[in-house]
Amino acid sequence: MVHTLQQQEVRFDAKPKKFVVWLFVVSSTIMFGGWTSYYIVFSASKGKGHGLVLPDAFMYSTAALLASSVFLFLASRALRNGEKGFQQLFLWITLALGIVFGVLQFQAWSSLYQSGAALINNNAAISLIYVVSGFHLLHILAGICFILNSLVGSYREIPADKAIYRQEITSIFWHFIDILWIYLYVFLLLNS
Repeated sequence: MVHTLQQQEVRFDAKPKKFVVWLFVVSSTIMFGGWTSYYIVFSASKGKGHGLVLPDAFMYSTAALLASSVFLFLASRALRNGEKGFQQLFLWITLALGIVFGVLQFQAWSSLYQSGAALINNNAAISLIYVVSGFHLLHILAGICFILNSLVGSYREIPADKAIYRQEITSIFWHFIDILWIYLYVFLLLNS
């Protein structure tokens, strides 16, 4: 009986796992939506926004994140076309750009702090810049883990359906955090 079970092929079903990722995407959207709603209510009640010129590092990090999504798209296309070498190359570039994004976020926080805009201050709108960008950076770290998972899978001989699943989950999550950052960045620009 044990021998028979070992010989049976276990079918890989990605639908429940994708659903969990989509639930995370929806819950994160609600969380960030709540914070931006709080920002609007706070700003309206106090008659002021954060009143800062956002550091250029936020703009550069946005460009890095947009470029990373392009390379992740190219990695997905390479996987579908059976071009494993190109998939790996594009995943490495996506990973590097994700790290660049993180470094630029720290530079932006440093610029904010040096301008006198500390996390703890008497203007909650300024604090919220740190909160939303910090939680977004945590999402970037999770996305980097997804990219690493896809990258490791591309070097191992895993079944094609698992490789495609890893790439799809990575793409869903990474493109979501890309769109989320664009929303947050534009929101902060418009509500200064």
